[in-house]
Amino acid sequence: GSAAINGSKAELTNGGSGKPQCPACASRKLEQQYSAFAVGKTQGKGRFGKSASAGSVRLRGEDITNWTPDRIARHGVARTFQHSNLFPDFSAFENCRLAAQSRDTGLTRCLRPAEAYHEWNEAADRALTIVGLATRGGLPASALSHGERRALEIAMSLATSPSVLLLDEPLAGMGAEESVRIVTLLKQLSAAHAILLIEHDMDAVFALADWLTVMVSGAVLATGDPEVIRANPDVQRAYLGADSNLLPA
Repeated sequence: GSAAINGSKAELTNGGSGKPQCPACASRKLEQQYSAFAVGKTQGKGRFGKSASAGSVRLRGEDITNWTPDRIARHGVARTFQHSNLFPDFSAFENCRLAAQSRDTGLTRCLRPAEAYHEWNEAADRALTIVGLATRGGLPASALSHGERRALEIAMSLATSPSVLLLDEPLAGMGAEESVRIVTLLKQLSAAHAILLIEHDMDAVFALADWLTVMVSGAVLATGDPEVIRANPDVQRAYLGADSNLLPA
């Protein structure tokens, strides 16, 4: 859990132009975090659902380390999970509308049918369009392909109007064609969102990331821009077992 990166500090921001600190999201940049062993792959994101044993997480300068998940979500942080976390019997549209509804805490907003709340419906339609599922909104989530379900999870996150996206292995289990679509989508989203991406697909890592943090056995091994990471001999040894220049160009 979160104790594996004691003393770390993460700064999540959607404004300014400074370089991120490790492990952190750059302003409107995409940070890639990946690790050689499973123990390290969810360390950073684990803090957003559990009490931290050390270190801190700041969002736009405000310490959110020990906030509850619902409070964090209402302040613009959305996440997806390694395994699909959908309502399989709901349509793709209904999944997104429910996500949009989650941002509205007023009890009186539950007194009419969901179809009556235009802002929820518009947010759902907008999110599905962004991820390329506009024509699939009427299908139950269970009828979608694996790649479409992963895209739907991202759409659900977008329906909450986040400024920060935390994505846990969005390419897991995808074929080449589906992976290309998600990589293209994430490139588009990084123009308007700070993104913390945890991923093992190194081709995608170097295609997407502006700033990388490499973790091995729960500890930070290296951090820097893609060129610095690609040339780092410790990273090469950790991933390839020997000095090599075979990391994706």
